[in-house]
Amino acid sequence: MSAAKAGSGAPPGVGTVAPSSENPTRVVLIRHGEATCNVDGVVGGHGGCTGLSDKGRRQAAALRDRLEETGELSAAGALYTSVLARAIETGGIAAAGIGDGTAPVEDCDLCELHPGEADGLTWDEFRVRYGEPDFDVDPDSPVAPGGESWSSFVSRASGAVTRLAEAHRGELVVMVCHAGVIESSLLAFLPVAPGRRRLRLPTEHTSLTEWEFGGPDWRLVRYNDAAHLRTLDMRAPTSS
Repeated sequence: MSAAKAGSGAPPGVGTVAPSSENPTRVVLIRHGEATCNVDGVVGGHGGCTGLSDKGRRQAAALRDRLEETGELSAAGALYTSVLARAIETGGIAAAGIGDGTAPVEDCDLCELHPGEADGLTWDEFRVRYGEPDFDVDPDSPVAPGGESWSSFVSRASGAVTRLAEAHRGELVVMVCHAGVIESSLLAFLPVAPGRRRLRLPTEHTSLTEWEFGGPDWRLVRYNDAAHLRTLDMRAPTSS
């Protein structure tokens, strides 16, 4: 069947599927594998994060094997990770299936919410010191002294995704990051309900979320693609 003639589709104000840009920037966000801080209930900032659990390493290896088999990210021109150990380790394992296999570049702006003085505490210790903060009620208060608020985190994380996308116009760029960074991109780039603070989405470890960026608009292509985990019985999401 021949392609539809130009102008023969529904008007932009009526159609439900927007056309892709001619040469869009593709951004794939990958959540890290399961981390020891996830398992141990520790606030995993720069000090509290000690890398992946054994399960997390298997998840990252499953992602690498998938990417090597499918070649779906072989055209990537750049690979970034946050500076947290769980993301660096995931990126290092998966890199063989991304672009030319070059080691990832670290960028702190891709980190999960910075916890300040809460870093390294157990969540039980956190509750004793700082109570039960609620970002849905007060998104502008820091999670702990020296830490970020939800609002400042969303701005920082989504800004990092935008900055790196703009630095690689027309390319495929991959970022190994965190559930909060992925949620921040959705909050910033999609017209969500006014006043909505958090989406609380089930973003799974080593899942892929993909955007197209044609400037100024973002187009969500896929979310939470974790097909490589289905045969491993590893699909239990945890926080951070």
